Amino acid sequence: MHSRLPLDFMVTTLYPHSLRALSGADAINALRPFYFAVHPDFFGQHPREREVNENSIKRLNGYLENLQKPGTRSVQPTKLTFYVREIKDKEDIQKDILPHGFRLVSFTLQTKDVLTTVMDVLKSCSLSTEHMKGLKASSESPKSRQPVAGHGNPFYRPIKWDKSYYSFTGSRDPEQELEQAKKVEPTLSLWLRNHEKEATKKQNASVPRREELKRLKKELCQKFALEDIRWQRSWGVTHRCCQLQSLSRLSQQNPEDVLNLRGHTIIFTDQSGMNASGHVMLGTMDVHHQWTKLFVSLPSYRSLHLQTEWLKERISHVLGGIQVIDIERLGPVQPIEEHFSILNTFHKRLLARRLALHPRSLQGLAMTLENDRSSPSLHEMGHFIIPATCEPSRLQTFLQSMAWEARQRIKHRNQLQAEEEEVLLHCLEGLALRNLSKEPSVRHNQMIPCCRRLLEERSPLMEGLRVEVSHFYSVMQDGDLCIPWDWKG
Repeated sequence: MHSRLPLDFMVTTLYPHSLRALSGADAINALRPFYFAVHPDFFGQHPREREVNENSIKRLNGYLENLQKPGTRSVQPTKLTFYVREIKDKEDIQKDILPHGFRLVSFTLQTKDVLTTVMDVLKSCSLSTEHMKGLKASSESPKSRQPVAGHGNPFYRPIKWDKSYYSFTGSRDPEQELEQAKKVEPTLSLWLRNHEKEATKKQNASVPRREELKRLKKELCQKFALEDIRWQRSWGVTHRCCQLQSLSRLSQQNPEDVLNLRGHTIIFTDQSGMNASGHVMLGTMDVHHQWTKLFVSLPSYRSLHLQTEWLKERISHVLGGIQVIDIERLGPVQPIEEHFSILNTFHKRLLARRLALHPRSLQGLAMTLENDRSSPSLHEMGHFIIPATCEPSRLQTFLQSMAWEARQRIKHRNQLQAEEEEVLLHCLEGLALRNLSKEPSVRHNQMIPCCRRLLEERSPLMEGLRVEVSHFYSVMQDGDLCIPWDWKG
């Protein structure tokens, strides 16, 4: 098994005392039961749940980091969604357990201090808070203070339990499981021999459902002049059909309200609203009434989106032509309201200082604005990641000093992207695959050698199958075959 994220946990000490403030290390220690229940490494065979948890933990870490910044008065409310593993049987929450043994939990953090945040997270996930009684914030020196998240370490998970913890509690040691999985991971040819028949059977059974999905999507797009219909998660074909059928029924019940969708792209995701790109989000857990309420509000949402586009143009003008972009996330989506607030705050900070940037000096470059960052950084794909609260003069120095490097990374990214598209096409045709795709988390420099090795292997068992390059082996419910990008030959 391959894990995207290392288990680099560190144990800190809790001191019995009662204070409202907690240090970062104490907060992480206090959240141990939570991390154990939602840890992405326990969701290796469930890609959708793993992605949700991974991205929600990043947002939680950013929220905790912002609370600990000097002078912080309030933090933007943050909606989090987790799939929670059931460690022990609890009769009072059995009704909420999904088929795979997980509970879906969604809540919004609006807390003002770390201690209250920790308590809110634990209670929202129905986890014990007994260990929180009389918790004292440990005094941390600058050298020993550990960041919750930061530059170069976007997903910090600082807990590593002693081996005696697993022996005493009988819980599974994720590090040990990962090591054992790596040792016994089969070769691609062996795994295909054992699972090709199952994949073919499921794929053939899914053909009518795929045709129905295609028909429903085309029908709705034509009926309401939609740009597109997408899904943020890796839901199965049956699940997607149900969502489109639900939308179709609603359009028959409230035809006038649904007309407001004209010209929009619809994305089925975890929450309803409009995202930063102006796409209409339909929460799959919401009822028809909530969707109808959203449709009625779409004119107001469109007005807000126009304001965000105007702010982006003004920011670009001030910052030498750099483009403010929105990157669609795997985890909780950024609503348009939050995006507007970030843009507005950033724009006001820029106007307060006159920057000496040539109008076209940063043309061709791009940046994203983040509310949970403390320092500007340059992504490996070439776009800048800028904190909304970044000091303008510091920002100017950073952008000018890193502009050349950003252009080099963009050039390298474009080369890799073109190379990936070429080798993927050769792989698709050479192996006679029905479809070949990859998980968003699989990088270009992982996909390219994977496809080349598949061409060298040329397994006849893959012919006619739908293959997705991922981080693990699995046969999905509709027959899609997941293989790890670093499969063994």
